[in-house]
Amino acid sequence: MAAHGNLRDDPFLTRLAEQEPSAWFNPAVTTTGAGLAASGLSSGIVDDAAAARLERFAPWIAQAFPETADARGVIESPLYAAPDMQRELGVTAGRLLLKRDDILPVSGSIKARGGVHEVLEYAESLAIEAGLLAPLNSGCATRNLASNEGADPTSCLTTGNNDDEPGGTTDYRAFGSDPFRELMAQHRVVVGSTGNLGLSIGITAAALGLQATVHMSTHAQAWKKELLRSLGVEVVEHSTDYTAAVKAGRKSAQADPTTHFVDDEHSVSLFAGYAVAGRRLARQLANQDFTVDGDHPLFVYLPCGIGGAPGGVAYGLKLEFGDAVHCVFAEPTAAPCMMLGVYTGLHDEISVAELGLDTHTVADGLAVGRPSGFVGRRMQGLIDGYYTVTDQRMKELVKALYATEGILAEPSAAASLDGPRWIAADADYLQRMNLTNQQLQNVTHLAWLTGGGMVPEDIQRGYLA
Repeated sequence: MAAHGNLRDDPFLTRLAEQEPSAWFNPAVTTTGAGLAASGLSSGIVDDAAAARLERFAPWIAQAFPETADARGVIESPLYAAPDMQRELGVTAGRLLLKRDDILPVSGSIKARGGVHEVLEYAESLAIEAGLLAPLNSGCATRNLASNEGADPTSCLTTGNNDDEPGGTTDYRAFGSDPFRELMAQHRVVVGSTGNLGLSIGITAAALGLQATVHMSTHAQAWKKELLRSLGVEVVEHSTDYTAAVKAGRKSAQADPTTHFVDDEHSVSLFAGYAVAGRRLARQLANQDFTVDGDHPLFVYLPCGIGGAPGGVAYGLKLEFGDAVHCVFAEPTAAPCMMLGVYTGLHDEISVAELGLDTHTVADGLAVGRPSGFVGRRMQGLIDGYYTVTDQRMKELVKALYATEGILAEPSAAASLDGPRWIAADADYLQRMNLTNQQLQNVTHLAWLTGGGMVPEDIQRGYLA
């Protein structure tokens, strides 16, 4: 794509090009009501579709992934206070919480909710079409979540069917039986991934008996590729960047009707699966007596690669907390693609390569040059701001987190810990958002630790070296 004029004429873009840690708080951020309306998305994609589907599959999830059995097949991570890390960061007002998606079941990263959901949606549609599974009522989405307006999650399955009656079973544990696995073996899911999404897709597909192909850059971590291959997943490596891997995956799937492409750039199914986290976080905060309202704002810091996972989570948070929550994205200085896309208004029509950046970063899960246009355009009024973190700073934060809280997270996850200092330093932003000193004293800072639980121990220890 041709360059968009002389980007270096803009002082802020010059700082990005020089990989200087920077923050930008969007002056066009709007109220939740206006932002949700502008997104063009229905709230039904979350509760009425994704959450209901994950609930239907919970018995199978508990059976296929024993680590979820105690939670009855719910894929969720704990929420912890981190007072020692808060002191280390110099955060004197409010409280610091950690959302532990680094130990999220199934694939050990934020990608588990969305990736698992989309694979389950595909498997469900195949089983219904084959007559093995009871059909959903007309109000329930199967493949077109964006149009799922007003569905009733309590009536998604037709009634009167059991294992012996025509029309298929309503017991989702049957996905572990031979007839279901034989059906799944005739179909394939394909995805382009920097690593963690590929893990969630590949692990879930293998558990269902689906064939799977993951297209990855050669820069992606070797252990992730080895793990996928050990599960029988085909891994195709590309010497170019993440965007090229996605294009290759999309092209390979287009010509095959038995193949489903998981589109990290545009998928509503992924987005909806990620958004389920909003309602669950609300319950966790309430259970721990944390108040979130206008007088007690919640700031959530989400590491961002292409933008699908943080965008979906932010959407779910906005549905739940409205204007009381402020979502901020963290990106590596080598790959600030979402910030660049929203700042310029060009979204996926511009790449960090036009700033001379190569996306090579220790935060491999965030090594993306071109953002999701779907997320950038639909969520631009709902994301308060963006900041960048150097590789060196991420390494320091990894060590500090381990020293203070005993948690070993990936560098990309640790990027979330740098958020509070950018908030405190931007007086213009605080004034524009009408955030008073009293509100800032009552603030809850939540760093979303997006991955790291499946990293081999020797590599985790290497982060501390």
